[in-house]
Amino acid sequence: MKTQISDAGAERAILLVDHGSRVPEAHVQLQRVAVALKDRLPGHYAAVEIAHMEIARPSIEEGIDACVAGGARFVLLIPCFFSKGRHLSQDIPLLVEKAREKHPHVALRIVPGLYEMEAFVDLLFSVAKDSEEST
Repeated sequence: MKTQISDAGAERAILLVDHGSRVPEAHVQLQRVAVALKDRLPGHYAAVEIAHMEIARPSIEEGIDACVAGGARFVLLIPCFFSKGRHLSQDIPLLVEKAREKHPHVALRIVPGLYEMEAFVDLLFSVAKDSEEST
């Protein structure tokens, strides 16, 4: 499965990172999110890639490498996790530090996990409210 969705000359990229799964459909879902995000960000981020913490490929290292190979000089990692466990607090920052050594000319930034974002709580509220109204 092709994971790169990019335009020529990408200077900024987003890397969506999830845990990874043995279920192939899970990766298809993340790919769909990447495509939808790319469609909403024309001109802002020329590439949206996906990566998995473990179990599946592409790995985070491979995802960062794909962004860089596409011309990215800034990569925004968005962890699609619902809690701050070991992967968010230790593993991903360690992998990003290694990537910084490998690609010193590229700025890498990790945003907080979804659970820390007010918009995520708003989304959960909206889902709960919609559920109440549809019953």
